[in-house]
Amino acid sequence: MKNAMRLDKLIASQTTLSRREARQRILSGRVSVNTEVCRSIDASVMPQQDTVLLDGQAIGYQPFVYYMLHKPAGVLSASRDRRATTVLDLLHECDRTRPLFPVGRLDKNTTGLLLLTDDGMMAHRIISPKSGIEKEYSVTLDGPVTDDMVKRFAEGITLTDGTVCASAGLTALENCRARVILTEGKYHEIKRMFGVCGLGVNQLHRMRIGHLWLPDDLPVGEYRPVSAKELSESVFC
Repeated sequence: MKNAMRLDKLIASQTTLSRREARQRILSGRVSVNTEVCRSIDASVMPQQDTVLLDGQAIGYQPFVYYMLHKPAGVLSASRDRRATTVLDLLHECDRTRPLFPVGRLDKNTTGLLLLTDDGMMAHRIISPKSGIEKEYSVTLDGPVTDDMVKRFAEGITLTDGTVCASAGLTALENCRARVILTEGKYHEIKRMFGVCGLGVNQLHRMRIGHLWLPDDLPVGEYRPVSAKELSESVFC
C-alpha cells in the first residue's frame, strides 16, 4: 500500500518509545487499529487514515517536525559531538526522539536563528544557493564599513583561496556594525569576506531566513515549533 507504514515504526516515530518498546506494547495487546486490538508488530497501517490507539490514547501522525532555535554562542551546529554541546542538546528529551539535524550551520560562536528538522528535502531547498533564499545577519566589526566594501560585496568578493562568493548585500550601520544579506553559505563566508576587506568580525548574529524572522521574545537557547505551512509561506514565498 502506498504511504503505508509498519505499526511499530509508526508508534516509535510519533512517541518517546523506542522500536523495541513499541513492539512490546503491541505484543501485550495495548495497541488497537480502527478499534481492533492488533498484536502484529509488522502490521501495515495508513498513518493519515487509520486510527491507532496506544493505551486508549490516539497517536497522531506528523511526517516531519520543524523547530526554530535561538542559538547561543559556544554551541556547535551539529547533531552530536563527544566533547562539545550541540544544538540538539538544547532540546527537551521528549523532542529528541526523531533524527533531527540543523539546517545548514552557524559557526560555534555565531548566534541567532537556526532551524532544526528531520525533513531532508525541506532542508536542501533552504540551504541550496539555487533557491536564492536570503539569510540576513547583524555583524559587529573591529572597524567601520566603507563604500568600497559595500561595492565589493555587491560585485562578489573573491576569497584568498580563489573562491568566488555570490553577490551579497552589505549595509553600514553606526558603531562599526553592519547588516549582511547572503543567498549562499560557504564555510566562514562572512568572516572571510570581511577578512579580505581588512576587517575582523567580533560578533555575528543571524536574524532571518527568507521572511522567517527570529522572534524578539524567543530567549537565547530556547526554541519553538514551526509548521511546514509557516515555513513554506515565510521562507519560500
